[in-house]
Amino acid sequence: MPNELWAGIDIGKEHHHCVVIDETGQRLLSTRIANDETALTILIDEVLALADGGEVLWAIDLNRGGAALVIGLLAARSQPVAYLTGLMMHRASAGYRGEGKTDARDAFIIADQARIRRDIGLLRPGDEVAVDLRILTGRRLDVVFDRTRQINRLRAQLLEVCPAMERALTLTNKGPLILLTRFQTPGAIRRAGVARIEAWLREQHVRSAAVLASEAVTAARAQHISLPGEAVSAQMIARIAQGVIVLDAEIAELDTAIEERFRQHHTAEIIVSLPGFGPTLGAEFLAATGGDMDAFTSVDQLAGFAGLAPQPRDSGRINGNLRRPRRYHRGLLRSMYLSAQISISTSLQSRAFYQRKRLEGKSHKQAVLALARRRLNVLWAMLRDHTIYHDSPPSESAIAA
Repeated sequence: MPNELWAGIDIGKEHHHCVVIDETGQRLLSTRIANDETALTILIDEVLALADGGEVLWAIDLNRGGAALVIGLLAARSQPVAYLTGLMMHRASAGYRGEGKTDARDAFIIADQARIRRDIGLLRPGDEVAVDLRILTGRRLDVVFDRTRQINRLRAQLLEVCPAMERALTLTNKGPLILLTRFQTPGAIRRAGVARIEAWLREQHVRSAAVLASEAVTAARAQHISLPGEAVSAQMIARIAQGVIVLDAEIAELDTAIEERFRQHHTAEIIVSLPGFGPTLGAEFLAATGGDMDAFTSVDQLAGFAGLAPQPRDSGRINGNLRRPRRYHRGLLRSMYLSAQISISTSLQSRAFYQRKRLEGKSHKQAVLALARRRLNVLWAMLRDHTIYHDSPPSESAIAA
């Protein structure tokens, strides 16, 4: 007789633990398996045999990393997979007997929560392009964060050598970074002089070499004392500056790869037609949504996933207290917020909506979030109807409102 089963897998790096329960919560299987294809295939066959033709709902507590092989094998067998977030697991575990924590206990909780709850969504692996974009955009964000940390470190190191240099040089530009790989201290810059530094910068194909050389020498002439640790600090400045240049080159390579892969998606031209979206933000949108709008039943569900649908937090006599949900996709919110901010200066419709919200008393951030929510409605309709965006000038009443 076919059985309806729930299989919970506590994901690990080298090994997983799987617990299978029936409709009464009775354990039918509890086993530790290696994170390799052969062992996992045997597990899937064994669980399906227990079901005897019935349905099995698999549930996991991680949706990437060590879970990638499990998800891939289950998707290849057309098996449904539910995903329990870390917050859901943390809250649910308090309701089960015992305070100990084992892989077997966690796997049972995962399976039991999948059995009794009706608010757990099924995992969407996403199409191949969206998966590639998730990897590429994730790496790009890591590199951008690394670059920001290195630039902040470079500023701090330069302050210990010459504060005037730190103020004069725009360290987010390539020219000053190249300059610091060769000249780091006020004494070295004064000895080299404007002409020599300008000539060297031109050899490195730095734009506005004359202006940069003049600014560097002027800052160096403002300080004649040599501070303690100047020699070692100069070495660190040169290394950090060279490291930032390398990170800039990697970001440029990733941007090229992201745009090339993004253009291969069937919705790419629709997304970038909406003002504020370019290949990078469009790729982040696809990476966050999995490239499949059919997974969302409505635009409201998508807005909740993006953190753009406030949820009530009323208590006692306090009513109408709206807050952003605790569980939302920060990458999707980021892509919608940044694209909305860009569209204010590129779209008349967006600018008019933003100005109207500011006149209503909303702060800049609140107005941009409201605009992002409105634009999500538009993007949803565009993807649903497979049509590109057509911007029409706002009416005079809309601008004056």
